[in-house]
Amino acid sequence: MSETPKFTVIDRRKFKAEDDDGSAPAPAAEPAAKTEVSAGPQLVVNGNKPEPEAESVHENSLEAGSQEGVPPAPTAEESDRQRAAYEAAAQRLEDLLRAQNPGMGAPPPITFEHLVQQFYVSAMIQMGAGAQDGQRPRVDIVGARNTIDLLGVLAAKTRDNLTDAEIKTLDSVLFEVRMAFLELTSMISVQAMQPPTPPPPGRR
Repeated sequence: MSETPKFTVIDRRKFKAEDDDGSAPAPAAEPAAKTEVSAGPQLVVNGNKPEPEAESVHENSLEAGSQEGVPPAPTAEESDRQRAAYEAAAQRLEDLLRAQNPGMGAPPPITFEHLVQQFYVSAMIQMGAGAQDGQRPRVDIVGARNTIDLLGVLAAKTRDNLTDAEIKTLDSVLFEVRMAFLELTSMISVQAMQPPTPPPPGRR
């Protein structure tokens, strides 16, 4: 390639949605220490072991599902009722769509390949794919890494449950998005090491 592509890198950790009144969000406060941002709760370790009594209370709260932010798991009966209600609502929606579009056929069943494809499309868009001609690709490199890592988790947790075709699809998608990530981060590193372009000389 004769020219190194230019990218606009978006780090969504630094932004939040605008207020309802449309005003710009207030700048986020600087953290006290430079730490890695995590999407989930973080465990703060102070080096002291908890008292046996406190540890027992903590374990009991986990077993009861009363830990802050973690609701108790639904019962089997609740899950069955919810699934039946969901399927009935989905059928009503399908009947409504067919009434408005008589020629529409039945939708294909959702398969594992659809799930993998959804992750693939998300990762590629986050890495700048799909940009229109003449526009600078908008890259969310942190979001792309998270999406690729989710695909890795999916592969690790479902490996023994997949058919040979599903394993082949998942492995191929993982290889492709990881390769695209490596190429993109290499381009970004090259851009970061290049000296800034000096302004054109003014007319005398």
